[in-house]
Amino acid sequence: VQEEKIFAGKVLRLHVCTMEGAEWLEEVPEDTTVEKLKERCLKHCLPGSLEDPKTVTHHKLIHATSEKVLTDTKTVLEENIQDRDVLLLVKKRAPMLLPKMSDVVAEEKRKQEQKAPDKDAILKATANLPARSVDRSVTHHNMRDFQTELRKILVSLIEVAQKLLALNPDAVELFKKANAMLDEDEEDRVDEIALRQLTEMGFPESRAVKALRLNHMSVTQAMEWLIEHADDPSVDAPLPGSAPAEAPAEGAASSAEAAAGPSSEEGGEEAKDELTEIFKKIRRKREFRPDPRAVIALMEMGFDEKEVVDALRVNNNQQNAACEWLLGDRKPSPEDLDKGIDTNSPLFQAILENPVVQLGLTNPKTLLAFEDMLENPLNSTQWMNDPETGPVMLQISRIFQTLNRT
Repeated sequence: VQEEKIFAGKVLRLHVCTMEGAEWLEEVPEDTTVEKLKERCLKHCLPGSLEDPKTVTHHKLIHATSEKVLTDTKTVLEENIQDRDVLLLVKKRAPMLLPKMSDVVAEEKRKQEQKAPDKDAILKATANLPARSVDRSVTHHNMRDFQTELRKILVSLIEVAQKLLALNPDAVELFKKANAMLDEDEEDRVDEIALRQLTEMGFPESRAVKALRLNHMSVTQAMEWLIEHADDPSVDAPLPGSAPAEAPAEGAASSAEAAAGPSSEEGGEEAKDELTEIFKKIRRKREFRPDPRAVIALMEMGFDEKEVVDALRVNNNQQNAACEWLLGDRKPSPEDLDKGIDTNSPLFQAILENPVVQLGLTNPKTLLAFEDMLENPLNSTQWMNDPETGPVMLQISRIFQTLNRT
């Protein structure tokens, strides 16, 4: 018996696989080096490949279970390989070739050609152009002028609409119905999508409705309010002003009886007075309601409450704009908001001559829309999308933009 066989180590049966899908068993003593095992594997799957000395160094064995790359100089025993283990024979990835210097120079040149010009290059290229300075504050001022003028237009159009509607013998009945619809809208109008988002978060529906009404249908602000007032004992209390909804109805009923009683000229005078009262009720309903969050935030800066309310009214409940108004020249003033446009101006004459506007002014809903937008500009989008009032608002906007450009 040969001496090497007497002192030979344990023979291991290893399952070897290649990336191409070849599989076979290799039986090797545990003192065999990984390099020798790799050579045997290459002879099996790539006959004649060992003629190239780089073949062995360009391949590696990986232990499948541990995903460890085996070291060529270590033995199978030292790598802790056990009987029936699976090894993977893979070819090393070829190293990335370094680019040629000419290619690098060409690529850098291409990038420089496509590079945007810097400030100095722009100044050099535009040095001979006539200077035109654009004042951003002027643009902002023009935007403010648009809002101011639009409000003045609405104030004057409301007066015209009231006079036209007062000539309609059915005006009182029309406005009673419109007033009732307005009450219903104020009580029941809630953004269904916003309400569903809050109820899906787990908030009770009644609280979610209250939160949305308090926060102008903003889901984010309503959610913050619900979290802040979760432990408040009055969180489920109804909103102020929502309960006494029967008083106007009773007043309207008594007015209806009064209007139905008299006849001829006396009845016409009372109907006209009643219509005036309805207009006043609608105006009172649309009184400006400042955002309570904005009021608190601005008062914490040291401003008086009345000043804060005036600022929010002038700036459509926008806190940042209201702060700028309080710190600036405070124009327009709150008194300016109730002034109408010059009735002899080309702009107002063009609006009144438009057939769509003329027809719209005989619709009570248009008057309600004007009143609503006057006190709650955030509702403008709703009226712009309304099939009855939307065309009127579109014509007013187009006329204003056209005359503003000329």
